[in-house]
Order: sequence, then structure tokens, then C-alpha cells
Amino acid sequence: MTTVTSATATATATATAGSTGKTGTGIGADFNTFLGLLTTQLKNQDPTKAMDTQEMTNQLVQFASVEQQISMNGNLDKLIGLQQAAQLTAAAPLMGKVVEVASDRISLQGGTGTLRLPAAGAASLARVTVLDAAGRTLKQQDVTLGTTATDWVWDGRNAAGQRQPDGGYRIVVAGRDKDGNPQEITANVVARATAAERASGGDLKLVLGGVAVGFDAVRSLGQ
Repeated sequence: MTTVTSATATATATATAGSTGKTGTGIGADFNTFLGLLTTQLKNQDPTKAMDTQEMTNQLVQFASVEQQISMNGNLDKLIGLQQAAQLTAAAPLMGKVVEVASDRISLQGGTGTLRLPAAGAASLARVTVLDAAGRTLKQQDVTLGTTATDWVWDGRNAAGQRQPDGGYRIVVAGRDKDGNPQEITANVVARATAAERASGGDLKLVLGGVAVGFDAVRSLGQ
């Protein structure tokens, strides 16, 4: 029985190597490969201890199951690719539209960047800090929260008045109550959608100038 198993594995490896680079080949699609596996297995049986019929049937069923799974995985990959392409196409109407997204990076477009702060609650004040790629503070400002959402607009200048190039900048928003105690606060970024792309990992991204976010980060659509 050990000899049969070893020979079957060798035949399987040979068949696999021979089918490398071919599309749609395998046990179910290539009858010659199937016959090769079956013949090799029969040749290597011990004549005095022929393989049990049920055991052979089980192996043939396993061969078919593996082939079916390979085919199913291929079809699933195609389906995912088509779905992602459809999502990219569906994102076309967003291009040029103002979008509110959850992000820790503000998009500086045309010299301005907008951050949407929530209405006052436990926090009545928000300290907004804009950082560059090296983590240096470019701008910091305290904003009093109103009864409705407040848009804070950055003019693209640092504390020294120097204009920064368009792109994505990290933001940190810290909430404070009327007594100055820290309070949790969530702010969103408002920017104009400029592109939609598929990242290297297959994830779809909505591009807002120098900031890219997943479509699940979209919170609202504007004009």
C-alpha cells in the first residue's frame, strides 16, 4: 500500500509539472492526465495485494474534489475581479464631488483643507493640530464647537505663514470640556474626489487629492 501511495504522488507531481502554464488543464479537463494517474497506480500495485476497490474509488473521488475546488477558486477570482471593476465604474459619478470621509489625514487641495468638527457635546472645544510627514507641527488652533457641525478650514500655511504644497497632512484633534478636561471627539475630512483606484492588495480606494481612503470611510456626499 505504501508503494502505491508513493507512485501516485510521483504521478501527480509529474502531471502537475506538465500542466504548468496551461489554462483550464487538470484531472477533470485533461483525460490523458487522468489515465496516466490511474495507469501508474495500477502498475505499482502488489499483484498479491491488489488495492481494495473501495480505496481506489475514494482516491478517484479525492482527485475529482481537488479539481472541482481549483475550478471553483478560479471562478471566484474572476467574480471578485468583475465586482471590483463594477465598483470602480460605479465610483465615476463621485469624481469632482465634495465628499466627507473618516480619515486622520487632511487633504490640501488648491491651497485649502477642510475638517468637519462635530457639534458640541461632552467636548465644547477642539484643538486641531496639523503635522507634516516628519511629525512636525505646522498649524495648531483651538476651535469652539457650535450647536451644529463646524467646518474648520486650513489655509495651507504653517505657523510662520509659509504656504505648504498640496497633498495629505496628518491631523490630530483633541477635545476639551468647559473645564479643560480631555474629551473624546471625532472629526471628518471634507475634500473633493479626484480618482478611484485599486490598491496593490486588491482593495478599492477613493482618492481625495493627496489622501486615499477605503469606500467604507465615506460618511456623506456633497455637491
